[in-house]
Amino acid sequence: MPFEYSGRTIFSLCYMWLLLSSIMLRNVDGHGRKKQLPKPCTNFVLYFHDILYNGKNAQNATSALVAAPQWGNLTSFGDLFRFGYLAVFDDPITLDNNLHSSPVGRAQGFYFYDMKNTFSAWLGFTFVLNSEDYKGTITFNGADPTLVKYRDISVVGGTGDFLMARGIATVSTDAYEGDVYFRLRVNITLYECYS
Repeated sequence: MPFEYSGRTIFSLCYMWLLLSSIMLRNVDGHGRKKQLPKPCTNFVLYFHDILYNGKNAQNATSALVAAPQWGNLTSFGDLFRFGYLAVFDDPITLDNNLHSSPVGRAQGFYFYDMKNTFSAWLGFTFVLNSEDYKGTITFNGADPTLVKYRDISVVGGTGDFLMARGIATVSTDAYEGDVYFRLRVNITLYECYS
């Protein structure tokens, strides 16, 4: 039986992520002057692969539309730059850009399209990593203007190898196949590392 989400539930989830996003890096000191950023403590690249459910690919899908505007449906995007659609995902993460490589973890979270005049989304997700190289979680959130080649998204926390991590993830679209598949290259630069 599919889950049914009320508008109140979706609003509550979005509000919770917006509260979490308020705990971001600040780039000014107590006197309003620009702070010098510390040198990065680590930098690495991961890829995540999103296969959207389209009504026919349930076996392969790693994400699904769970809310749509009144004029839309949950198996394909409508007009107006996908405005109002909300998707949840559980995507494989790999060390290279090959979908069939062994995953090092999962990207779990949601994205919703939030502009009527261009393609733009807001992302809230966590990398759940469990491999020889990486163990723990990294949490991200922020705006994703998808037509911009490189977009910075805040790293707002983590666990395990990434305990209380803070930094920036530079996201770029590495592949895109219609409305069904996209692959993101995520260049993670951490400025606060405690493990």
